[in-house]
Amino acid sequence: MKARYRYRIYPTVGQQMALARLFGCVRVIWNDALAFCINQYKNGEKKPKNAELQKQFITQAKRTTQREWLSKVSCVPLQQALNDLEQAYQNFFKSCKGQRKGKHVLPPKFKKRHAKQSARFTQRGFTLRSDCLKIAKIGKLKIAWSRPLPCVPSSVTLIKDAAGRYFVSFVVEIASEVLPKNENSVGIDLGIATFATLDNGQKYYAPKPLKKRINRLRRLSKNLSGKTRGSKRYERAKKRKAKLHAKLKDTRTDFLHKLSTQIIRENQTIVLEDLNVAGMVKNRKLSRAISDLGWRQFRTYLEGKAEKYSREFRVISRWEPTSQTCSCCGFRGGKLDLCVRNWTCLNCGTTHDRDVNAARNILVAGGHSETKTGRGDRCQTPAKGAAVREASTHREYVQLSLFG
Repeated sequence: MKARYRYRIYPTVGQQMALARLFGCVRVIWNDALAFCINQYKNGEKKPKNAELQKQFITQAKRTTQREWLSKVSCVPLQQALNDLEQAYQNFFKSCKGQRKGKHVLPPKFKKRHAKQSARFTQRGFTLRSDCLKIAKIGKLKIAWSRPLPCVPSSVTLIKDAAGRYFVSFVVEIASEVLPKNENSVGIDLGIATFATLDNGQKYYAPKPLKKRINRLRRLSKNLSGKTRGSKRYERAKKRKAKLHAKLKDTRTDFLHKLSTQIIRENQTIVLEDLNVAGMVKNRKLSRAISDLGWRQFRTYLEGKAEKYSREFRVISRWEPTSQTCSCCGFRGGKLDLCVRNWTCLNCGTTHDRDVNAARNILVAGGHSETKTGRGDRCQTPAKGAAVREASTHREYVQLSLFG
């Protein structure tokens, strides 16, 4: 399987200027080709092939006075930019035809100058020897090696984020690691107050970096809005805000990586509930809190690490009534408000923590074991017995028993 190894790099002032030139050339090639393809579609013509685009916007463009500066950078990332554009169009067409799973893919967009910049090199454009990376027409880069590479990379991507930091990303081929098997299985319930609750009662709380630094983010946003767009002060204020966003992202990603790795190493089977995160963030009262947690990113990490370490990962349907069902007897008590954190089963009288009970039901719904009724099905309560038990808990049933 393929994996990415990402490292921080510290280019010199001259290398930063060379990288800026490289990123600009890649961006121009992409935008020129994309504008040409859009114009072709408007005129009712088909999109030209990738070979024709490379000949027109790289080979022939270097001979013109408007694009002669393209020859000052390596041709490898320019070719890869058009290859990525071709792949982006293929993903868009397959998504429109229903041949691609997942969320609908939008058509490719133009690249902006002040957004994230990247340039990809194949093995023809870089040399890696003794932990020394040499890029064509860039030179040797200083890399902070946080971990060794498992093998020779097939491609290298140079990245500059909005905060002005530089990274290098290697694509390597790794073998699946088989961890020692165990009999542990875990059901995980994701929430807002408690990020993850396991079926054994253990709870994990997210750092919530955006909630802790929301006041600072507001001050930086207000300071940025008062600057003239395009001025030096505007660029400095924009960079300060980008650095804060990078800090929030790094804090969230570090927590999700550590928690997912711990769960994968300790359990053989992991069961998670499928959540409609895209629909839940449309709630204006909860969208910020949900986005600050990173539920979908956590699921992606679990899926990838389960495949890497030969663990079993399962996802149950989002329509399973995990919070409404008693994990002891299987009795379904009905919908509960979010403010109800503890409730008592009307059938067996067991008091449940809402999140722990949901995590246990998620584990059972994942097909790991039968319910605790011993029959593998839901417990059926007689109507008379249910009425008596509900009358002792809910006020409306008391009124019905007195006047009915």
